[in-house]
Amino acid sequence: MSEKELFHFTVGQLIELLKTLPQELPVLTSGYEGGFENFYPLCIIRVKHEPENEYYEGEFQVADDGDDDTFDAVVFRRVVRDE
Repeated sequence: MSEKELFHFTVGQLIELLKTLPQELPVLTSGYEGGFENFYPLCIIRVKHEPENEYYEGEFQVADDGDDDTFDAVVFRRVVRDE
């Protein structure tokens, strides 16, 4: 699988897309089971690709020290509300 097929956006592509949108719009991310949530400030995390994971586990996971084939990615983490 090529890198183009693996990732939907790079930082540069996302910036260009966001520039075309009304600047006053809020930005949200998917909720846990449904709906939408705010997200924490962006962060760069070392991850690994695990396409065999179940859909609810995510295709990318935080890398452990010593893991092979890891890379840095900008991550939008949703706010987790403990009610």
